[in-house]
Amino acid sequence: MCDAFLVLAQAPGGLSCFLMPRFRPDGALNGLRLQRLKDKLGNRSNASSEIELHGAWARMIGEPGRGVPTIIEMVGHTRLDCVIGTAAGMRVAVVNATHHAAHRSAFGKKLIDQPLMRNVLADLAVEAEAATIVAMRMAGATDSAVRGDERETLLRRIGLAASKYWVCKRATPHAAEAMECLGGNGYVEESGMPRLYREAPLMGIWEGSGNVSALDTLRAMATRPECIDVLFDELARTAGQDARLDAHVGALKPALEDLATIQYRARQVAEDISLALQGSLLVRHGHPAVAEAFLASRLGGAWGGAFGTLPTGLDLAPILERALVKG
Repeated sequence: MCDAFLVLAQAPGGLSCFLMPRFRPDGALNGLRLQRLKDKLGNRSNASSEIELHGAWARMIGEPGRGVPTIIEMVGHTRLDCVIGTAAGMRVAVVNATHHAAHRSAFGKKLIDQPLMRNVLADLAVEAEAATIVAMRMAGATDSAVRGDERETLLRRIGLAASKYWVCKRATPHAAEAMECLGGNGYVEESGMPRLYREAPLMGIWEGSGNVSALDTLRAMATRPECIDVLFDELARTAGQDARLDAHVGALKPALEDLATIQYRARQVAEDISLALQGSLLVRHGHPAVAEAFLASRLGGAWGGAFGTLPTGLDLAPILERALVKG
């Protein structure tokens, strides 16, 4: 369904990147032959296929033999798309779950007034806001990087790789829990929740699955070690404002310096970087109730891991009000 494609092909100078339009300059179809459409789990309106090219016309992009580095620039942009798309999917899931809970009654109360359901819904909303705030920060860094800001380029290099790993990794359990909030009706196609559930794993697979994104976080540190200084400079903006965040950031430094086992721990490293960025951004820019719930659970060690296990004593009312009003 695209008007043009970036493709890799062998050229006299080696593997190179080419821009191949769907149609030739004379208007004819550009040598594109579909062999079959792939029967995917979801994302079916965005068709995937196996193709053959016969006499296709294309223009080289970048230098001969530098196809992979050239196309990786596009991959970097679409990794941002994956993070933003995941945050958007989480937001839709929260809207659907909170709307249902606000109108469905059980045992004499609206579901949203039941303590355990409030815990689940608030936890889902916190995850969605954390995903959104780091996605917007990485989008801002991308805009600044395009304009030549070296600091933002370095922050984007490490932050986007880590965020692509962790935010997308959270999408599937988030969609599953939101679907469960609607009970049996959530499992019915017309609710829209099954589609969200099918789409959720895709963002984690596209443009580098979990291991690729985690290892790319390490590659950023190895090839551009200045990324680490810029990352901690970014996190230093909230130094001293919360002991749990300070402890997490403090533990992150030696974790990045232990190179003997860092590839084995690559997923944990990417997760910890992403959590640090989310926590710092929520403290700086988020609603205080959301920031506190995030820090108390994700960084405070008082969270069971499953959605709906937020610790007691949190003020959930503003979190749920934000979820409902924005919906």
